[in-house]
Amino acid sequence: MRRTPARLLGRLAAAAVAATVTTGLLTPSPGTPAPESAVPVAASASTATVFYYTKTRNWSSYRLHYAPDGGSWTTVPGAAMEAACTDWVKLTVDLGSASGLAATFNNGSGLWDNNAGKNYALGTGAVTVKDGVVAHSDPCADTGAEPGEARTASVYYSTATVGWTTTNLHYRPAGGSWTTVPGVGMEPACTGWVERTVDLGTAGSMQAAFNNGNGVWDNNNGADYTIPAGTTTVRDRKVTTGAADPCAAQTPDTQAPTAPAKVSASADGVSVVLTWEPATDERGVTKYQVTRTGGTKGTVVSDVGSTVFSDTGLEARTTYGYTVRAVDAAGNVSAASAAATATTGEKPTAPAAGKPLGTDPRKDPIYFVLTARFNDGDTTNNRGGSQHTKSGNAANDDPMFRGDFKGLVDKLDYIKGLGMSAVWITPVVLNRSDYDYHGYHGYDFYEVDSRLESAGASYQDLIDAAHAKGMKIYQDVVYNHSSRWGAKGLFTPKTYGVRDAQWSWYYDERNDGFEYDGLTVETKSGKSYYNGDLWSTAEPSGNTCVNWGTPTRYTSPEGYRIYNCQWPSPTSGMFPKAYYHNCWIGNWEGEDSRSCWLHDDLADFNTESAPVQNYLIGAYDKYIDMGVDGFRVDTAVHIPRTTWNRRFLPAIQERVTQRFGTEAAKNFFVFGEVAAFVNDKWNRGSVNHSAQFFTWKERKEYSADDGKAALEMYDYEQQQGTGSQPTSANAFLDGNNYHVPDHSKFSGMNVIDMRMHMNFGDANNAYSNGKDSDDSYNDATYNVVYVDSHDYGPNKSSERYAGGTDAWAENMSLMWTFRGIPTLYYGSEIEFQAGKKIDCGPTCPLATTGRAYYGAHLAGDVKASEFGTVDSATGAVADTLAKPLVKHVQRLNQIRRAVPALQMGQYSTEGITGSMAYKRRYTDAASGTDSFALVTVSGGATYTGVPNGTYKDAVTGDTKVVTGGTLSVAAPGKGNLRVYVLDLGGRNAAPGKIGTAGAYLK
Repeated sequence: MRRTPARLLGRLAAAAVAATVTTGLLTPSPGTPAPESAVPVAASASTATVFYYTKTRNWSSYRLHYAPDGGSWTTVPGAAMEAACTDWVKLTVDLGSASGLAATFNNGSGLWDNNAGKNYALGTGAVTVKDGVVAHSDPCADTGAEPGEARTASVYYSTATVGWTTTNLHYRPAGGSWTTVPGVGMEPACTGWVERTVDLGTAGSMQAAFNNGNGVWDNNNGADYTIPAGTTTVRDRKVTTGAADPCAAQTPDTQAPTAPAKVSASADGVSVVLTWEPATDERGVTKYQVTRTGGTKGTVVSDVGSTVFSDTGLEARTTYGYTVRAVDAAGNVSAASAAATATTGEKPTAPAAGKPLGTDPRKDPIYFVLTARFNDGDTTNNRGGSQHTKSGNAANDDPMFRGDFKGLVDKLDYIKGLGMSAVWITPVVLNRSDYDYHGYHGYDFYEVDSRLESAGASYQDLIDAAHAKGMKIYQDVVYNHSSRWGAKGLFTPKTYGVRDAQWSWYYDERNDGFEYDGLTVETKSGKSYYNGDLWSTAEPSGNTCVNWGTPTRYTSPEGYRIYNCQWPSPTSGMFPKAYYHNCWIGNWEGEDSRSCWLHDDLADFNTESAPVQNYLIGAYDKYIDMGVDGFRVDTAVHIPRTTWNRRFLPAIQERVTQRFGTEAAKNFFVFGEVAAFVNDKWNRGSVNHSAQFFTWKERKEYSADDGKAALEMYDYEQQQGTGSQPTSANAFLDGNNYHVPDHSKFSGMNVIDMRMHMNFGDANNAYSNGKDSDDSYNDATYNVVYVDSHDYGPNKSSERYAGGTDAWAENMSLMWTFRGIPTLYYGSEIEFQAGKKIDCGPTCPLATTGRAYYGAHLAGDVKASEFGTVDSATGAVADTLAKPLVKHVQRLNQIRRAVPALQMGQYSTEGITGSMAYKRRYTDAASGTDSFALVTVSGGATYTGVPNGTYKDAVTGDTKVVTGGTLSVAAPGKGNLRVYVLDLGGRNAAPGKIGTAGAYLK
């Protein structure tokens, strides 16, 4: 938005807020010798020659309006600048004793370069200003080459990985002198490349270093580059001499990709899932063309971006044929693949009707439930599993699978009455392990676990019921691993088993007519679990497990002899490398955290393998089609960012766009678990294992092979280190103003705020740590924020949070008003199981843990027509809803829902005193929304430099009129807060007091 000159000049007069530009050089890392080229040469302290780039402005004249540091501004519009060389004008300024100047530029007729509302801060010597970036060099300088035989060096430098806006070449011809730091400016050559031709005189080469003019250097691991005469390219520290011009017109690409291989089609009802392995191309495949034949519609061609195609809405009992062609960037099309066919079955009587709500996810506080432990709506699908007695659950009549979708549907009004409008549920796919109620041991990723469903309460019914109430469903998904028994439809291992006197109790007799579904009681054994399909006494054809069936020196806890290949493990040889990794994890912050098993219950997928990628993409397409509103991604850190960015995240976007449109895809919320248990901005210095790392796209190209690319990316980013990672201002206000965020480098994955989570032992500590990391996320306003969960409490505690009601109230007040999406683990609203061990597996009863059954607190009826308001409640649930933290959460949700700045706003602490105090603003021109709020939690605060006007507190209704840009607030008390909203009139009028005073908000 263009500012009027009068408004701009008001900013210029406030010289005290001018930005400061650091001109010092980057200090090389410890142990790395500084290159000779990184030694600065002192510039004159009495003058500054300011060069301004004209090509992007094309004004007829240029003026420099400036003030020496500590001095007065020139008279508007300032001094005229003169032509310097092609595309540059200049002016030399006498600074006297000043060490720099504040400046801005204009055309003398009212058009200004307002630098996003800030004055430029310029130093001494030669200073360039180009497209908002300040650098230090003379773009018109003679290179100072020695006279004699003319030799030149044309240097092309790749900016694709460094991301610099301006690039300088600092050099010395062999036997000559160095240019003045930072050297000479390089010119744009083509996308991703800059170029400079240097006259070497009689020299045959030069030493060189590259920098951005603001102290950031490519120090080439402490060594200068050696550049010979001729054309040379420098890319990722690799020097190529005698190189071709990287910007020259490329030879036309006429070579088509290879034909896709291993095309496979499988039918499910009236849908077909088609998968294939990636085609290869010398310059890269950009898409695939899928041709379908059969049915009454004839031949249909579809463009696909991934190697999975889900074809839905087909005719029943019809055979379809499919071929696939690969297409490259030049439009070359491969030969058709071998054909694959599939025959559809019957059309379902009740087709999926889901559709995501498609609204901004930041509007929706999240309630997280372990579905099997929340509320039991149907006792017939309860199952205790093989550990029912051993765990102690049987003594409590508390089977691990107890809650279900029916129970959740029955209590959606409870969650809505709390004010929560999104429900994060644990994984829904069919699980298979000894203790799998939580859902993280996926076995059949294409099938919903029948222990969660009931007649009239399928997964689709839950999604539809939530949507009917204006509530979203976020499905927990696992891409990293399957159960120890593999993944049905991809690979399941066969294990050794013998039904002798020792083991007959464990091994079920095989029942060829029975298929494991987790629910059905296998009639021959009478057990509610079944393993007859997993084991074999005879060595199976194609067995790869070493020493099949030979006895080991180990025994079971019961004293029974254990045999080789009796139990799945990564080192047994029973898992093919094409589908699974074959090692145990050693270093949680090392590369092997990607490529090894985390636990013997979690068989680690080879996610860089095309068959695995296809299997998972096809599976999760099914749930996207059902209308879920987003995915919470389990163990996201154990899959390389390259694989997320190349395969899984684009596949999600493509599918949602295909089914529901671009707006729904934009708001399909993906948030990953990138676990880090240290109180540092970066997880032990490892960028690859830090949450914020996964919110960014890749910064360079890697091998076309996903496995190689993962290693290349890991090494490259570790070498770049924490100081060279991208930064963002997307979460921060510009003064008091909201600015449109830049999501062009967003990966598609948001994250759980692990740093705040780890520090929530104290709200102020969580707040301070959260702020410290926010510039390293692509957009921290999308961070999912919680105190504790099904895994950990603050500071890696293994118990549910037990800080007390006052502390809980304070934590909630912060979460509901600070940036990010507040998230509540089930029962925290009544301090459920506070201090209890979160999880102890089958070694203790679930009733004694943080995963205890919650339904007893929900017994009775509850109705809620509005978020945060309960219309009626009876029985135990009425007592639950009367708890003080419940009232607190309800009112916080009412306030947050009424103030857009608290939902989607950027924030700032500029000009604010107070321990947990900040200002937030959200502006949307399309809807006419403009919301500005001043917030303080627990303590008092003073806000200076805020807009004048009338402010109304959403907690008390108090009104304050600001005339001098300052507003002061007394401390409201622990857990309490103040939210002063600027009254902007009309639809943006301040709401005043919202809700009823309670124990904390008063």
